[in-house]
Amino acid sequence: MPITDVSLDDGASITHPDLVDLAGCRIGAGARIGPFVQIRPGSRVGPRCKVSSHSVLGPAVELGEGVFVGHGVVIGDAQAPDAGAQDATPTRIGAGASLGSRATVLPGLTIGRGAMIGAGAVVETDVPDFALAVGVPARVIGDARDRRGLPPHDPAGRLDEAAAG
Repeated sequence: MPITDVSLDDGASITHPDLVDLAGCRIGAGARIGPFVQIRPGSRVGPRCKVSSHSVLGPAVELGEGVFVGHGVVIGDAQAPDAGAQDATPTRIGAGASLGSRATVLPGLTIGRGAMIGAGAVVETDVPDFALAVGVPARVIGDARDRRGLPPHDPAGRLDEAAAG
């Protein structure tokens, strides 16, 4: 599988370079890309992101800092031709968001910072910051910050910093 025209920032790692299909994309500092991942042209993986195995990022996908992408996730249009990447409407995943395994995010949507998308969800509309969305189609059922009295999960204390910058 090819790696062509890819920009890797310092500390970015690709677990098995022979087992990925990356083209015309940028991988941020400290990001980790698992095996059998496909990232199409015009996409950007932010710093400290984790893209798990068997996931697909279509053209013009933008992952903010610290995004977690579970196994088998599809973001954007996985079937779009590479030539149309510059014309594609961006699909944006906000800083600190988490997408559960086998979730699907349709092209051109925005998932807010700190949002959590449940495993297997199909996201058809924008999801606000810190929303917890599940189901087919995905619907917001709560706030990802509601941890029954526990502090918000932001171990590096960077969600506000990433959103401002």
